[in-house]
Amino acid sequence: MPILLDTSTPEFESEFRQFLARSRETAQAVDDTVAGIIRRVRRDGDAALIELTAQFDGLRLTPDTLAFSAEDIDAAANQVSESRRAALETAQDRIHAFHSRQLPEDVSWTDDAGAMIGWRWTAVSRAGLYVPGGLAAYPSSVLMNAIPARVAGVDDRIMTGPVPNGDANPMVLLAARLSGIATVYRIGGAQAIAALAYGTETIRPVDMIAGPGNAYVAAAKRQIFGTVGIDMLAGPSEILIIADSANDPEWIAIDLLSQAEHDESARAVLVTDDASLAGKVLAAIDPWLKRLGRRRIADRSWRSHGAVIQVRNLDEAVEISDRIAPEHLSLMVAEPDSLVERVSNAGAVFLGPWTPEAVGDYAAGPNHVLPTSANARFSSGLSVLNFMKRTTLTRMTPRALARVGPVAVTLAESESLEAHGLSVQARLDRLNAAPRD
Repeated sequence: MPILLDTSTPEFESEFRQFLARSRETAQAVDDTVAGIIRRVRRDGDAALIELTAQFDGLRLTPDTLAFSAEDIDAAANQVSESRRAALETAQDRIHAFHSRQLPEDVSWTDDAGAMIGWRWTAVSRAGLYVPGGLAAYPSSVLMNAIPARVAGVDDRIMTGPVPNGDANPMVLLAARLSGIATVYRIGGAQAIAALAYGTETIRPVDMIAGPGNAYVAAAKRQIFGTVGIDMLAGPSEILIIADSANDPEWIAIDLLSQAEHDESARAVLVTDDASLAGKVLAAIDPWLKRLGRRRIADRSWRSHGAVIQVRNLDEAVEISDRIAPEHLSLMVAEPDSLVERVSNAGAVFLGPWTPEAVGDYAAGPNHVLPTSANARFSSGLSVLNFMKRTTLTRMTPRALARVGPVAVTLAESESLEAHGLSVQARLDRLNAAPRD
């Protein structure tokens, strides 16, 4: 049974804090295992990848077959039906159009001291994109990771993901082809992350790794961060729905389960100011569960990590939501545009009852790779900027240095960094010695 909370009760605060503190991460201690895998890949390269892929995925490879050939990808892509290909192409177009608007501009100006200052943006040279392939394969994740990298201008984009028993998902490979990924490796797990970070005889190291994965992948990303960049450390999926009385409880119930079916550790929360609606949503859950192929996963998620929170008003609902800082926030209320103005912490917001979160997972346009585990308090979803670097620019003229340089000298002296100060003072001395008209 999901937890039922009411903000009007004296015990609400303590019960809510207990709910927030519940761990939804995998209980296995994976760090030591992952560290060992990374060491093996760094030491043995392709040989380690081949051994670990045989061990974990039941697939025997050689250095020549670590990657799919162009013919392999073509053959798989040709298996996809026209309707599914058309869906991928439409999703690709919408995601590309959205992310194209994220491209930042180079900016520079001359300030009142006469110094030119500004910045310019450049893409990373090489990006590695990880796509899960264990319990499920997600062609939408290929698009969501590959398209921002492509729009950013990353020249070399490679993809890797597990292919259990050699059974590749044709939709995943078609998505890779459509989004411009030339090389796809049949390698998954922590060993794939290690290969992307450090390289092997066959796989060149990358500058940036993006993409979701299981606890082992997340642990590997954590351990290699600093050697390369990573997008984020994502945990189990989340949805929080704020709903008023004028809603269909059936819609809300299936929206909650749409995230619960991801993972037994996913979190689905309903926050409402209407007790009658809350009861109707609870009653609607079981009939929907019976229709789901992943009902066991969704049921365990809902009963272990789900919640229905009764609030006195929608202002209180926003306060609760901001404390949870959900990955996905659905505002199923009469005036979502005014309510969203009060929201501070959410990975993505979906406005109104005709905007199910699931449309955002596939074809709305914004990215579905989002911060979880309350990380929306301080971070954002995947974007073009994850694959770009900002480099600042400064040019001093003699006049500008004459105005700004003494400040630098004074501050350098205050920090006892003598060479810093002398570096500037030497130029100021030259200026002061120059003849003046």
